[in-house]
Amino acid sequence: MSRDPDEIRASSILPARRRDVVLHTADGLRLVGELALPVDRQPVATLVTLHPLPTHGGFMDSHVFKKAAYRLPAVADLAILRFNLRGVTSPRGTSEGQFGHGERERFDVAAAIEYAEFHEEPELPHRWLVGWSFGTDLALMYGNDPSVHGAILLSPPLRYSGPEDLATWADSHKPLVALVPEFDDYLRPTEAKKRFAAVPQAEVVGVDGAKHLWVGEPYVRRAHEEIVRRVNPSALPMATTWPSAEQQHEPSPAARLG
Repeated sequence: MSRDPDEIRASSILPARRRDVVLHTADGLRLVGELALPVDRQPVATLVTLHPLPTHGGFMDSHVFKKAAYRLPAVADLAILRFNLRGVTSPRGTSEGQFGHGERERFDVAAAIEYAEFHEEPELPHRWLVGWSFGTDLALMYGNDPSVHGAILLSPPLRYSGPEDLATWADSHKPLVALVPEFDDYLRPTEAKKRFAAVPQAEVVGVDGAKHLWVGEPYVRRAHEEIVRRVNPSALPMATTWPSAEQQHEPSPAARLG
């Protein structure tokens, strides 16, 4: 097979060490997930991902996160932890429990943070939460943990979280980055800047042309680029090609979004 470089396409799966994991919550549930690591080196930073709303199709394979696990260990030296929130099913399996309406999910977030904090061989350094939609509310409400460096929010609706959660992040002085699509269904850049003004260190990045679901390869790449810019800027500009012999491809790209 050729080692000539080939474009990293929407269906590309780049080399990584991928491990099935199980997270254990304080209220006694088992949550299924996956940890993706660089093949032959230690991760520079770690993304703990919190997926979109389960009642609207969100799960650990929601496409921005799945593609992050497919690409970022190779092109940005990142560890990617994805998992199904309680009661959610994906090809990896089904997490125990039932949808908790943003309340019982506090245990899920804590279990993921704890897993990343105490993981060994390798250690998972420089841990960031990356939430998308519903996952951003979980990050704001439950993610301000001493072991978390900061949070990146994709399409934050600010639906479940409230002013008290923003105040907590303001007091923490930790980095908080909101990537807000120009045509978001819930919160657009101008209003987002007003809402996040309560957090002096918050950075609101408007993404021209994007929508809430980040559909389209240019928007997925933009989301990944903005994430990497915060957690491992030395990896920029990220590779857009990879040896064809080292690429695998999904037979059909993600069909279920959240």
